[in-house]
Amino acid sequence: MTATVPSEQRMANDIARNLRHLPEERAAAEIAGHIGRFWDPRMRARLYEYADAGGNGLDPLVVAAVELLR
Repeated sequence: MTATVPSEQRMANDIARNLRHLPEERAAAEIAGHIGRFWDPRMRARLYEYADAGGNGLDPLVVAAVELLR
């Protein structure tokens, strides 16, 4: 049996993977910008809840981006 990865985690980690070539601070800012512009508020809320619950499996750049979004 495989564990289901929350879609917000998967998508945010995909964004981080695509921006990993940038310096960390800029990558986190770009991730936050993308999520802020393109994600539905409900999706952002689920990402925040997931991060608040420990964010198991979230890329560290996504965690940094979540902090910038708040």
